[in-house]
Amino acid sequence: MSDELLGLTAAEQAARIEAGDVSAGEVFDYWRGRAAGDEVGSYLWVADETPDDAGTLPPIAVKDLFCVGGVPSMAGSRILDGYRPPYTATSVRNLQDAGVRVLGKTNQDEFAMGSSNENSGFGPVQNPWDRTRVPGGSSGGSAAAVAAGTAPWAIGTDTGGSIRQPASLCGIVGMKPTYGAVSRYGMIAFASSLDQCGPLTRDVTDAAILLGHLQGRDPCDSTSLGIPGGVPLPTAERLDGVHFGIWGMEEEGLEPGVAERVKATLAQIEELGGSVEKIELPHAKYGIPAYYVIAPAEASANLARYDGVRYGKRSGNGDLTSLYEQTRHDGFGEEVRRRIMIGTYALSSGYYEAYYGTAQKVRTKIAEDLSAAFAKVDFVVSPTSATVAFKLGERTQDPLAMYLSDYFTVPMPLAGIPAISIPCGLSEGLPVGFQIAGPAFSEARILDTAHALEKSIGFDGVPVG
Repeated sequence: MSDELLGLTAAEQAARIEAGDVSAGEVFDYWRGRAAGDEVGSYLWVADETPDDAGTLPPIAVKDLFCVGGVPSMAGSRILDGYRPPYTATSVRNLQDAGVRVLGKTNQDEFAMGSSNENSGFGPVQNPWDRTRVPGGSSGGSAAAVAAGTAPWAIGTDTGGSIRQPASLCGIVGMKPTYGAVSRYGMIAFASSLDQCGPLTRDVTDAAILLGHLQGRDPCDSTSLGIPGGVPLPTAERLDGVHFGIWGMEEEGLEPGVAERVKATLAQIEELGGSVEKIELPHAKYGIPAYYVIAPAEASANLARYDGVRYGKRSGNGDLTSLYEQTRHDGFGEEVRRRIMIGTYALSSGYYEAYYGTAQKVRTKIAEDLSAAFAKVDFVVSPTSATVAFKLGERTQDPLAMYLSDYFTVPMPLAGIPAISIPCGLSEGLPVGFQIAGPAFSEARILDTAHALEKSIGFDGVPVG
């Protein structure tokens, strides 16, 4: 098959399949060939054959954090090297029920801990726009696969920005739904009160289609609610009467080129009939410190299960203590060990209230700030990332600089609200992301708004490969 499919969105490919212009098997086979030829490290596993039942929609790249029955599901970690779960995550099963087949499993930061995809136990992913740069993380493999044209669409997970930040750095659309919109059952846990599955796509319409299939109540996840009313396809072309609150444009570290593209996007909002005013989120500056107490604390509990006894890697000399210590030493990477130690310390006797308790209070304040903002405006907007994609290795020796990569994305998961990143142009030849956040379960309105803005921006930067 020619590369005609490469220029089509997933929705356009689905229409071709439905019209009988091409079969689902031919579409799957085309993308399987593209994925097998991946040159940027996006994939950890690619389907070795086209299934007899190729479904009715284009195939999907799935972040390695999702369990898929009989398929390697390792969360990017050597401690789960070769693990093939006996069950499939509800989100992936929902996609399969809708006619989407799994194309491959994508590389990621180990256990979703990272902002650059350099923490994978299986090597870093390169940004398709510039292979000397990072794709962002932790869903960098999924983002890079879509940007490089080796997958028509993908899913990832967002804990502190791990869908939106790589979407920004790779020039695609990425959405974090409201906490509870999508079941977490079968997602290998990092921080259970923050983790959420979402789409990474070529355009906003594809994101809406995917989210519509992903969302829903699941009896296997007591925190899942689904999205009331579902997810209709976005149709808006104007923003008349929509009020936006811009935040963060004076923050230290915001690159001038990024600020310029965001300001141009704000001007386009006004051209479409929307209005913009500056707002303050007084406690947002404490989002990173609060997040890096809460998330590691939850991770230290979630990752206690990897002890060499039940599944995955096993090391040691036969002594039980040696088994635990050596398995975790050999299997976990440096960043995972760092976060386990931080989290365990924050939860320890004498420090719980000083660190974890205080961080939870800050989380509440951030949520209150956002609620107050939504009483005045319809959406809170900002840059998705303060910078364009940075060089591989540039921040690996400076964890704090790496953590600050998520400055603009962390407040939303702390508050449990939805947000989307859409590409808004280039700075120094690299993509810039524009973030739109709304109140809980406002996904349909966010997607409609993003759709109108996307059409006005006219960004056509992918696929680049």
